[in-house]
Amino acid sequence: MSKPTLPPEDLPPVKATQLDELLLRQLEEAIAKRFYQACGPITRVVLSHCHWYFTTNSSALTLIMICYDMESYWHIDNAIPQIIKKLMLFSNNTRIHISHPFNTGILWQIPVDEV
Repeated sequence: MSKPTLPPEDLPPVKATQLDELLLRQLEEAIAKRFYQACGPITRVVLSHCHWYFTTNSSALTLIMICYDMESYWHIDNAIPQIIKKLMLFSNNTRIHISHPFNTGILWQIPVDEV
């Protein structure tokens, strides 16, 4: 690999700063707000019965959903097609991670681009 030709002050930082982390958190919160607003009323009800949030990194936007009981897990399972449609409005490279209630199973990971 060749050495960069830019001076050190023009290169990206090696480590994320506190400001970078703050901006990333604000981005994730803004995405969550816009995603919720884009969802229909039924999907909003489904989302309100679980804990959910977004994470971002250089490769994908990820929706993390944590179910508290089997009923909410079942409702989320049925709402996946609608959730995927709304996620595609934000990024083509998106994943969904759904945890089973009380860790009774493995984490369900859905790469949206493969659906």
